[in-house]
Parts: sequence; C-alpha cells; structure tokens
Amino acid sequence: MSEYCSIFVQLIVTPFEHLSLIWGIVPLYFGLALSELTSSKANYRTALQTGFSFIWAAMQWLFAPNGNQGDHLTLNPMSPINHVVTFLFLGLGIVALVSGFRHRFPRYCQFLGHTRFANYFTIAIYPMQTHYLVWTWGRLGAVIIFAIPFWLALYFGLMPFRGRK
Repeated sequence: MSEYCSIFVQLIVTPFEHLSLIWGIVPLYFGLALSELTSSKANYRTALQTGFSFIWAAMQWLFAPNGNQGDHLTLNPMSPINHVVTFLFLGLGIVALVSGFRHRFPRYCQFLGHTRFANYFTIAIYPMQTHYLVWTWGRLGAVIIFAIPFWLALYFGLMPFRGRK
C-alpha cells in the first residue's frame, strides 16, 4: 500500500514541478474546490463545471508541449491511450457543456453533472496525459484506490465552508 501512496503523491506533485503544467492544472483544482462548495446533486450548473473542466484539460493535453518530448501530438508507444483519453474527455466535455446550457441531459448522461469525481480523475491523470509520467497499471490503480479517501478528505475538510449564506 505504501507503494500506491508514493505513486499517488507523485501524481499530485508532478504538475507543480513543471512550470508549463501549472497553468493547466490550477483551474482544475479551482473547479474541484468550487464543486466541493456547491450542491452534490447532479444539475445543470455542475454539468457546466464538468464540461469546462473536461474541455480545459483536453485542450491542454492536445496543444500543450508533451513532457520531455517538446512537440505537440507526439507519437510514442503510449500515444493511443493518451489520444483516446483526450478525445473521450473532449467529447464528454462538449456533451456536459451543451447539457448545462440546454438544461437537459441526454439519456444515460446525467453522470456528467457529478463534477466532483470528474475533477478528481482529471487532476489525477493529468501528469500521465501530458507525458510527464507514463501510463502504468500501478498509477491507474493509485488513482482508483485514492478516489474515495481523497473525496472524503475534501468533503469533511470543506464541510465548515459548505452551505454558508
């Protein structure tokens, strides 16, 4: 378990070690904090938050320099995973944003209104998507293992600020 803990810390810390990643990750943290202070129910406002976060991340992954490679859209053995995840996030982000504006979710897409977990997963996979870390089963496992503890820490840590008028 300590191995997964160190992997998780590496995932969270890596974007702050590289100046080119900070401008992409900070709005995602802001979105996560904002989502923790709003309703936990899926609604159209949270769909807008999810849509913005997903589109923001996808644009960063598409057009920001890729890790140590420097070029945009560089091909390497892990490129298919990165491209599938990027275009999945872009597509889901567009659907979420349109759903938020139209005040109507497509069938089976109401999950796009749950922005808390969306932001967590976006932040957690960010260094792998920008090619600063390589996709591995261990890193994916750490993202999944720490999803609930991370959310619980945020939920209880921000509880005093929730619901104030």
